[in-house]
Amino acid sequence: MDFNVTIVLILLGGWFFGRLFGKLRLPAVLGMLFCGALIGYLILEEWPAGLIEIEPFLKTFALIVILLRAGLGIRRSTLNRVGGVAFRLAVIPCLLEGVTLMIAIHLLLGFSWTVAGLTAFMLSAVSPAVVVPAMLHLNQRGYGRRNEVPTAILAGASVDDVLAITLFSLFLRAAVIDGSTWTDTLWMGPLAVVLGILPGIAVGYLLAAWYRKRHRDVRATEKVLILLMVSVLLVQAGDWLHSAALLGIMTMGFILLERAEHVAHELASKLAKIWVFAEIILFVLIGMAVDLEVAWRAGPTALLVIVIGMAARSAGVWIATSRSAFSPNERVFCIFAYLPKATVQAALGSVPLALGVPGGEIILALAVLAIAVTAPLGLIGIRLGGHRLLNVEFENDRNDGLE
Repeated sequence: MDFNVTIVLILLGGWFFGRLFGKLRLPAVLGMLFCGALIGYLILEEWPAGLIEIEPFLKTFALIVILLRAGLGIRRSTLNRVGGVAFRLAVIPCLLEGVTLMIAIHLLLGFSWTVAGLTAFMLSAVSPAVVVPAMLHLNQRGYGRRNEVPTAILAGASVDDVLAITLFSLFLRAAVIDGSTWTDTLWMGPLAVVLGILPGIAVGYLLAAWYRKRHRDVRATEKVLILLMVSVLLVQAGDWLHSAALLGIMTMGFILLERAEHVAHELASKLAKIWVFAEIILFVLIGMAVDLEVAWRAGPTALLVIVIGMAARSAGVWIATSRSAFSPNERVFCIFAYLPKATVQAALGSVPLALGVPGGEIILALAVLAIAVTAPLGLIGIRLGGHRLLNVEFENDRNDGLE
């Protein structure tokens, strides 16, 4: 099929099925996945060459957009209030789920420890596509503001994603480089984080100074264009340095909010509109890539793996919030908010298959199943729990409830 017609099918079909599933009170991303599966299974015999070439860029671009939105929504003063619990939410659930899944995948699916590790940390990432907009929405309406619950989840989930992506990348590097083992690469984790954050800090300060100086001369659309292209270059540099570049991108958004707040609000507004297109492309592409026959064969065992991961993540969230000022209801809400998986799995699920990693088709099927199972559960939990488990408090009623 012609490249142009395929793009039209992706955009219009993804939009239509996303709206349809939304009307059914289901996550729109499931509709987009369904659309992609229909296109891949019923319409396309093979992908157009141009689409194959740009697919990795499109998925990376979607991650850049959502992490910039996360960074632009976190204030330093608020982060100081939730710093401890946000850090624990970023690290404990991800590591506990990742390690548990690595053992389960090795035992249940027979993967090597290296392949089990990259699969586990691909699956362990929480979805910024679901969590970031939902937490921004709740925060704007005053839900959970006394203890800054949405902000803690927003910050923790965003760093959780970057941690999972970094560990996935390290295991993937070990899997595709001859003679390398995962123990040879794990020591690179802290270095990858440092090499990712430092460029983000430097570029964030430079952009903030330039935006303040040229605020009236450069339109908001041009500002976001510059931000996105700089972010793409940072990711490219991160690929060369094997660093956690996405963490630097989120840091860059955080600095822009602190140093050029008015511009940051302009950028966040434009990025929210860009995400409409990026989200459709991301989830339709992952639906197109999945092999339905492999997914069906992997069904029962794959479902057991997903359930084990959800249980480990829930336990991790409960442990992470145990020393906070969160009430029991707020801690239960955090568990719901940390369930959905979508964005990272959609962006990374097909990477092992494309690189020839053993079991790549099963890994992709696991990614799709994780989205299909956890996204509805998490979104329903956030929708219901946000109004029933969190107190409403407005700005002038705020108290320092988190220590």
